[in-house]
Amino acid sequence: MSKIKITQVRSGIDRMARQKRTLVALGLKKMFYSVEVEATPQILGMVKAVHHLVKVEEVK
Repeated sequence: MSKIKITQVRSGIDRMARQKRTLVALGLKKMFYSVEVEATPQILGMVKAVHHLVKVEEVK
């Protein structure tokens, strides 16, 4: 599987609770914090749910 790097670029403040929980589930703790995770269908679904709050890059 390939890996992706997810960086939070917008705040979770004043967002729906579901989106806040998704950010936590992805491992994002604060603004401009990045995590590298496997690109599984579950992770890609979570990224799609908060695509307006994060930046996604493919790791080589």
